[in-house]
Amino acid sequence: MAHGSTRPTSRDVAQAAGVSQAAVSLVLGEKWRGRVSEGTAERVREAARELGYRPNLAARNLRLGHTRTVLLVVPALTTEFFAGVYTGAARIAAHHGFGVVLYPSPEGIGPARDPFASAQAALDGVIASSMAADALTAIRGDQLPLVMLDSDPDGSLGAATVNLDITDGVRQVADHLLHLGHRRFLHLAADVPSWTFDVRAGELAARIGEVPGTSLLTVRAPISIEGARTAADTALSAKGPRPTAIVCDDDKLAAGAYKAVRRLGLRIPDDISVTGLDDLALATAIDPELTTVRLDAELFGERGMQALLAVLEGREPEEGDIPVELVVRGSTAPPSAS
Repeated sequence: MAHGSTRPTSRDVAQAAGVSQAAVSLVLGEKWRGRVSEGTAERVREAARELGYRPNLAARNLRLGHTRTVLLVVPALTTEFFAGVYTGAARIAAHHGFGVVLYPSPEGIGPARDPFASAQAALDGVIASSMAADALTAIRGDQLPLVMLDSDPDGSLGAATVNLDITDGVRQVADHLLHLGHRRFLHLAADVPSWTFDVRAGELAARIGEVPGTSLLTVRAPISIEGARTAADTALSAKGPRPTAIVCDDDKLAAGAYKAVRRLGLRIPDDISVTGLDDLALATAIDPELTTVRLDAELFGERGMQALLAVLEGREPEEGDIPVELVVRGSTAPPSAS
């Protein structure tokens, strides 16, 4: 059957297979069992293959009430970490015929605007970072199948929660610095009300508190290099014994700490050690290269999308936090004798 450049239709498949269009819809929609015979179903599939027929997903999804679209809600795109999360989520989504729409929740202007006239009409589900949770109520994302990333599993809004093992990451940092002999710590904490940063602060305090003769000063800073520089500068200039190690909630804060240390005429790691958390490209761009915790952003996104697929299909998502790894570089050393 010659069709020229026009796309084959379900009517063409029906004619080629000698069946009704309704039978074609049943077979290609996998709803034929008990309604048409196995032989008829195979004849329809063969005709569709020969003609190169692809069902019109958009039209079919409108009838089914599904668009096979997922919204990924993240904080404003301030680091490449969330680009990695998107890449991983989109890779798994594509394997299952889903698209992922990235929705950065604007910082500092309250709940985000609804990106669709009606999110529920346009979306099958939502994956959201806890740092962007404020946006969910505005887009009614909390009324859709929802997977939370980086969020308290006990108080989660979502049907499932996927986490990196941040607790273990902080434990690795603290153990590394304690093993080097550090006892006076400055925690440069992200000034963001979020479960993930609460976990970092809690675990660091607990780990350091187990060792006699230690001290821990916590200073909050916005997640920006300049904000971190100002906060670290103030803390390091205060009276009393200076900290010998600065533990930063992320690599951008660590870069700000580097600037503060240099402004005070101190050297890293000779006078003061610095650690980060993320292992962004920034970690190897600064000098000395940064000791930090590597988080697999793409795997995080993959697991988030796999969890949402499980929720949509009524299955139990995979359990267990994603392992993280301390990467030791040149920014940490034993404290100087002074």
